[in-house]
Amino acid sequence: MKAGPRAVSGLRGEVAALLLLALAGFALPPWYTQEDGILSLIWLGEGWIADADYAPGLFQVLLHGRWWLAPLPFLLLLALPALSRGRPRRSAGIWLILAGALTLAWLLFQGFAINHRGWSWSWLGEMFGPLGDRQYGIGWGAVLLASGALFLLTQGIADRGAAKGDAFVVGGIGTVVATVALFIFFPIAQVLENAVLDNDGSFAPAVFLAKLTDAKIWSLSCVTTGYRCGVAWNTVLLAILTGAGTTLLGLAFALVVTRTSFRLKRVLRTLTVLPIITPPFVVGLAIILLLGRSGTVTQFVADLLDLSPGRWVYGLPGIWLAQMLAFTPIAFLVLIGVVEGVSPSLEEAAQTLRADAWTTFTTVSLPLMRPGLANAFLLGFIESMADFGNPLVLGGNYDVLSTEIFFAIVGAQHDPGRAAVLAIILLSFTLAAFWAQQQWVGRGSYTTVTGKGDPGRPLPLPRIVDVSCRAVALPWATFTIVIYAMILFGGFVEIWGRDHSFTLRHYIQAFSVTVGDYGLVWSGSAWNSFWTTIRIAALSAVPTALIGLLTAWLLVRQNFTGKKLFEFGTMLSFAIPGTVIGVSYILAFNVPPIEITGTGIILIISFIFRNMPVGVRAGIAALSQLDPSLDEASLTLRASTWTTLRRILLPLLKPAMLAALVYAFVRAMTAVSAVVFLVSANYDLATNYILGRVENGDYGLAIAYSSVLILVMLLAIGLMQLLIGQRRLGRRGTGGMVPVEQSA
Repeated sequence: MKAGPRAVSGLRGEVAALLLLALAGFALPPWYTQEDGILSLIWLGEGWIADADYAPGLFQVLLHGRWWLAPLPFLLLLALPALSRGRPRRSAGIWLILAGALTLAWLLFQGFAINHRGWSWSWLGEMFGPLGDRQYGIGWGAVLLASGALFLLTQGIADRGAAKGDAFVVGGIGTVVATVALFIFFPIAQVLENAVLDNDGSFAPAVFLAKLTDAKIWSLSCVTTGYRCGVAWNTVLLAILTGAGTTLLGLAFALVVTRTSFRLKRVLRTLTVLPIITPPFVVGLAIILLLGRSGTVTQFVADLLDLSPGRWVYGLPGIWLAQMLAFTPIAFLVLIGVVEGVSPSLEEAAQTLRADAWTTFTTVSLPLMRPGLANAFLLGFIESMADFGNPLVLGGNYDVLSTEIFFAIVGAQHDPGRAAVLAIILLSFTLAAFWAQQQWVGRGSYTTVTGKGDPGRPLPLPRIVDVSCRAVALPWATFTIVIYAMILFGGFVEIWGRDHSFTLRHYIQAFSVTVGDYGLVWSGSAWNSFWTTIRIAALSAVPTALIGLLTAWLLVRQNFTGKKLFEFGTMLSFAIPGTVIGVSYILAFNVPPIEITGTGIILIISFIFRNMPVGVRAGIAALSQLDPSLDEASLTLRASTWTTLRRILLPLLKPAMLAALVYAFVRAMTAVSAVVFLVSANYDLATNYILGRVENGDYGLAIAYSSVLILVMLLAIGLMQLLIGQRRLGRRGTGGMVPVEQSA
């Protein structure tokens, strides 16, 4: 079908705007990164053009001799034929693809070919001789040009008929693919290439095979001798136990909160998110002081039963217990929206056909929760495999892949090749879990939310399910309260575990405020890292949620080539231990063309792509319950794809959005393993500060700081819930029936 005059006119306007954006990036902002920071406006001064550090790309060519940038505007101008009024869209698409693809290709080639020392590759020097100049990391100018070229490319692909000609869909796919490739695949590739290199940097596949088949990785001697198994099997066993346990606990909490008459639901909701707003080594320390050999509970039981205290908490039981505390909230955040989305009308229909409450729950309600259960297990499994803090504190002799990778990189052995091999094994397990999850969910339909109002009310749970959920959730909630009481207690005593004299010294040292000659002075030692952490976490949370939900929408609602690979790529960063992410970012972004090490931007980017998979999985689980007819009805009424996504689907995705925002914010506030490598003097984060205090044995100050962070994050989560609100489906609240069309 040919586009009408208005469509063609709109196309020309979009192409012209994208072309102007790219050319403006070449002619106006600084081409290279600035030492004063990406938000600095110092380049607007008199030295804007004359100073090579601040000059735009155009004047880098004309005044500063960087001739290799000259082809970029000419390659962009290949898009001009697409502006012709009489040219068909498919023909215009060819020119847009050429302009976008060639511009991006040349931008990447010159960026990697020339670095801060000159030629990056010796063969270029042999071919052209010494360069005589150099270049640094890209700045705003290059970013704007690359963005314009990327969207010219996606517009051209849409004009050629991809995604039924929908430029928004193709642009969304292109954006996610480009950012995932740049900030996930590229950094990891920098580490993984060491897997096939020997210590001299030469290609050595035999060394790779020897490391891959190492008995320390795959040994099954524990089956016959009861001693230590290989690190791979230790990791898989722990991940399966954690994935299953967190999914069951998360489901129990979700059912108690949404489908029972339990009166303290708000308290229960708060308790479910407490563990993810706490630095992991603090929870591990609390477990040790409670259940360790000299722990409070251990000593009490030993004295009561006249037993010798044991060390059972060090190893698999202790790690599993800590991970259950840490990752159950993730399962709860994913499952709460899924449980709320089960249609009461379907349950009522089952009971109308004389099904009892147990049959209705097991044959109607539970199967409709299958996507959420599968996604919750997958997240728990992957989080367990990638966890670093808990095994480091509580591991004892129980080795797992994440800690082995850490010690291979920073330990005395310093073997990046072994670390890369272990990372490949970890990725293989993740891929296997992803495939198993897809097989279990299958191709069934789990739609429960349609365009019609649902006048039903959720039915009471079967008695046995109600009692079982309470019997599981309430003791666990009590245990969580005890753990956090221990943490809170530790901030008000002189020396946690030894001298329990009451004191406010730790809080005063960390968060004191004094009055100076110019007003209030934030004199506490923790203020700098505190405000930096708040700012970085807030800036990373929103793009994390938006990119995650956009990716979920593309995966659920769109069909395109390479969809499975696309989905796995978005989960890749979740499967890599944070230590490897940190090291890979240092290797990838410490030199041109992207030179952001030591800045706040590298922290924001690492948080976005590290935490994005939670938004993706929560969005997939929620979208699986939304009838595609909602989208189709909106598009039939001539609404654009963007309008449909914004006004129809987004209001129905509030649980998934809240899950993504909360998780992104709190994980940025509590991240440890990756940021240890990425923080700098100007961008020190709270967890790095706390870790330093723990290493120095100053547990009181670390606990005091953690307590303040917990309070701040609880307030932030409450604010997010208030701003986002709740999804309203039918007659779910006290206000009567509100049809989906109205809420959307």
